[in-house]
Amino acid sequence: MHMKLALILLPAMLFCAESIPWDQSKTFHSDYEWRAILGHERFCIMRRKATEKPYSGKYLYSTDEGVYRCAACDLALFSSVSKYDGNTGWPCFHEPIIQKNIWIKEDLSLPFRRYEVLCRSCDSHLGHVFRDSTDHLRYTINSIALEFQKISTSRQ
Repeated sequence: MHMKLALILLPAMLFCAESIPWDQSKTFHSDYEWRAILGHERFCIMRRKATEKPYSGKYLYSTDEGVYRCAACDLALFSSVSKYDGNTGWPCFHEPIIQKNIWIKEDLSLPFRRYEVLCRSCDSHLGHVFRDSTDHLRYTINSIALEFQKISTSRQ
C-alpha cells in the first residue's frame, strides 16, 4: 500500500516546482532567433525536445566543481555537488540548485508517462526527471543543454 501511495503522489511532488512563483523576467525569442543563438544540435534538443545520444555528452563524467547553467539563457540550474553517476548515459542530479529555476511538465510523447524538466526562464527542454526510489528523484539532463561554470579553487 505504501508503494502505491508513493506512485500516486509522484506527479503532485513533481509539479510543486511549477507552483513556485517566477519573479524574474522570461527570455523570449522566435524560432529563427533561437536557431541563430543555439545552433542546429542545441536547437533540436532544447527547443524541439530531442535527446542527445547516451554516453556522448561532455559533462557525463565531469567531476569539476561548479555550477551547470542553461545553455540558452545562462540561468543557474544544477550544482556539481548534486551531480552523480546514475548509469543512464546522461548527467544526473539529485536536485536543482534553486527549485524555482526549473519547472516540470508531464510528457506523453511515448507510450508511458514521464516528466520533462524545463528551464524556468526560457522554457528550454533540459531532460527528464525520474524516481530512483520512493524517496529520491533523478534529474537526467542533456549535456548539450548545459554550460558549466567552474568554481575557481585558487586562493590569492
